[in-house]
Amino acid sequence: MTLSSNLLDRAADLICQADGLIVAAGAGMGVDSGLPDFRGDAGFWRAYPALGRARLAFTEVASPATFRTDPALAWGFYGHRLALYRATLPHAGFDLLRDWGAARPHGALVFTSNVDGQFGRAGFDPARIYECHGSIHHLQCLRPCCDGIWPADAFVPDVDADACRLRNEPPTCPHCGGLARPNILMFGDWDWVEERSARQGERLQAWLERVRRPVVIELGAGTAVPSVRHFSQQVVAGGGRLVRINPREWEVPTSRDVGLATGALEGLRAIAARLGA
Repeated sequence: MTLSSNLLDRAADLICQADGLIVAAGAGMGVDSGLPDFRGDAGFWRAYPALGRARLAFTEVASPATFRTDPALAWGFYGHRLALYRATLPHAGFDLLRDWGAARPHGALVFTSNVDGQFGRAGFDPARIYECHGSIHHLQCLRPCCDGIWPADAFVPDVDADACRLRNEPPTCPHCGGLARPNILMFGDWDWVEERSARQGERLQAWLERVRRPVVIELGAGTAVPSVRHFSQQVVAGGGRLVRINPREWEVPTSRDVGLATGALEGLRAIAARLGA
């Protein structure tokens, strides 16, 4: 895909002029690392054929209700994702973003709706990552019996991929002994323990108050799950600028912002060529 030289130059100029860089990432950010983005049920069923055969929608499976009615299925899905994310290496675009952020006076901060933990694995400062939907690498009680959140490191899922069902024992809550679930905001979820994410959000707001010329590089964030887009729009409304990289929904809110109609890695590499990085 050929990108406009003018747009790439403008994107590079925005990054150079920024005193703080915000990386705002949706599911499309992980596609270049080989991760599925579940665009609609068709994409979900391609990734999980057993759930397609059962005609189970993503919104049904990714729900606390499924943990209550069929925990082996729910943990089959989330256990498979946990193992996948643990085995996935972040693509080279993560390194570019980290290096650009390091060159800014206030550094970089990450706002992501992704629960895969890829930014932490890529070397971003954990204290500067806001996972607005939580993280699959942390667990909570399904009930929940308390506000406890703990790492999922000790849980090694054994999943029958053909049936999308967990074969070994699921993790349990260390406080009450009941079933544990990922500390992720799911569909129809009134029991998500958001303390960890809330603390991340407080650190983000404190950082934003110090930055005078923020630039958001938004990657793979569409309108279907608009959390990331809403955040980007808030930064723009507060005087920040936006570089939006998205192969399908690249339109930007003002003429001073830049939209690049391409995937995350290709767009980042094209900007890097302009920056000499």
